[in-house]
Amino acid sequence: MPARVVVLISGHGSNLQAILDAARSGRLEGLVEVVGVVSNRKRAYGLERARNYDVPTDIFTLAAYREQGKTREEYDAALAERIRSQYRPDLIVLAGWMHILSPAFLDAFANQVINLHPALPGQFDGAHAIDRAYEASRRGEIDHTGVMVHYVIPAVDQGAPIVTRTVPIYPTDTVDTLEERIHSVEHDLLIDGIIRYLNHRKSGPFEPSA
Repeated sequence: MPARVVVLISGHGSNLQAILDAARSGRLEGLVEVVGVVSNRKRAYGLERARNYDVPTDIFTLAAYREQGKTREEYDAALAERIRSQYRPDLIVLAGWMHILSPAFLDAFANQVINLHPALPGQFDGAHAIDRAYEASRRGEIDHTGVMVHYVIPAVDQGAPIVTRTVPIYPTDTVDTLEERIHSVEHDLLIDGIIRYLNHRKSGPFEPSA
């Protein structure tokens, strides 16, 4: 049976589109079924992408919980229960999900949550990774950056890498050209990461590569 995948998004959803395309007629065909797309923003365009593929969508905003005087941990716990009960996922993919998940969520899906991040392991964790890499290159500190798919743990972008790819930074680059080059890598690498996750799921416990 195909693995049941839920994708969490906050915005445009280009990486979600890559998953949807690959699941319908690409490398993920027959391997995964995208059973739900959840957004923490009402106007995220990725929701429309999901609807175009007849994938169920859900909007679950933190603001609604804040208005009730509830904590982020309570939000995360409720989000986990909503996803568990409605979708019964085998894998949760964060594809532009702009919310740091706490143990209240992650403990409910041990080793089932993966993320795409535009940097290599141990470099430029957190937000604005592409901008920070570009600035470091201008200072002569690096001549490349990269992209990784990794397991999600409470420490931001520090979970074990599943797959990585190096992206060069050229002297003629601008932030925009570097961002475009990174985005061109992200879609394929995300599919690679999902496939590798599924392979490890079949063969036994995940062991991070060196």
